[in-house]
Amino acid sequence: MNIEVILFGSFLTCICADGVADVVLSCTLVEEGMGGMGGDALFSRIPATLVLRDVPVAPDESLETLTPFVPPSVPDLDAILLEAKVSSPEIPNADLLLHADCNEQEVMCEMSRFSPHGSQESSDAAYFMVSLNVEGVDFGTALILQTLPVTTDQSTLIQNKLGLPLSQSGTLLTEVIFLVFSHIKSVSAHLRGDVLLDCGFKQQEMPLAQEVGVEWRLQHRGKGQKVFEMTTRPEDAEGSKVVHAERKGSSVDATLVVTEGNASVTLTKLKVVDEGTYICTVSVGLFHAQQIIQLRVVQPPIVSLSEEKLVLKTSSKLICHSVKYYPLDVQMEWLSLSPADSEPSMLPDQGSLFSHRQHGDGTYSLSSQLTVPTDVSPGTQIICRVSHLALDAPVSVSVEVESPQTESYLWFLGFLIVTVLFFIQVMR
Repeated sequence: MNIEVILFGSFLTCICADGVADVVLSCTLVEEGMGGMGGDALFSRIPATLVLRDVPVAPDESLETLTPFVPPSVPDLDAILLEAKVSSPEIPNADLLLHADCNEQEVMCEMSRFSPHGSQESSDAAYFMVSLNVEGVDFGTALILQTLPVTTDQSTLIQNKLGLPLSQSGTLLTEVIFLVFSHIKSVSAHLRGDVLLDCGFKQQEMPLAQEVGVEWRLQHRGKGQKVFEMTTRPEDAEGSKVVHAERKGSSVDATLVVTEGNASVTLTKLKVVDEGTYICTVSVGLFHAQQIIQLRVVQPPIVSLSEEKLVLKTSSKLICHSVKYYPLDVQMEWLSLSPADSEPSMLPDQGSLFSHRQHGDGTYSLSSQLTVPTDVSPGTQIICRVSHLALDAPVSVSVEVESPQTESYLWFLGFLIVTVLFFIQVMR
């Protein structure tokens, strides 16, 4: 396959050949500037371009031929154009970038200068942190790029903003040396259940030969707390690794960390307080990067009615209970279904709601009271329908309206039986 295409006025360009593709992304270079009022840092946002080389393409992949891509004939020393080889290590699910534009999904690409932890200032190489996310799909990756030396007999080109040497085509040559990724952006799990929060990493040298640090933190409502922390080495025997599980029931498999680059954390017996934004940070040698996953704790309501049967009187009350659900928002509706109808219809009177009640485990309960209309015919179903985030479909409970005569007849029959038994006892 030899296809060379560009999407003008968009964020994505694909240049495909021999089973691999080069993906060109519009990015933003974020730099910290001078402090503003009150000492707050100001950030500048500069347009930049990232070319990902050698992204694997599936054998059955087909791309529509669009307007040919023609690189600038004269290098632009003001343009920030990074070129990165991604064949090793590969970016997981990078093929999603090929289809994002066709699916009308925005790719968020931000980059910034990166200083390796504990490294000395050197002109031999520069580093960049790149964050990639695709709107609407579970794709998130943080890359660390290292610049490559430019070897040419011609005069060296220097990028005006960054002060770094460029190739003769005007690109800043780099390679991916470390990345942290997640296959999920958000996940929902039931209260008192378990959940696995996905986080992985890759580097050029695998298997690992350096110390690995894994940290999980939780941010919720402006407060942060450490959930889990571990430091391990490939040669560590079981039990020699350093582990701090701040949250009871949290665990990371150390063997998977060093053999597969799997830093996922398991949380057991979830509580409402476990909900929030989780930050996975992986450190290997001088480099570290992170991913963010949203955890939502949910619990479906238990729905019931106050009456098992309903005999219509002058004033009949019916209460629908929606109990022990989370999160707070719930919708309760009253409907009726007469024997002559095939579909239920909304009742004009939607009843009155009681105040929400919160339980010790953080769940909520809500009740709705309905005054049943007196003109409802016997055989009609009175339905309470409850909708909630934790439900795949609304839950309905119902009771059938019975004729008052049925109750009067049964009462009279019972009275008659009691009277006959009384006279039999007297006549003995």
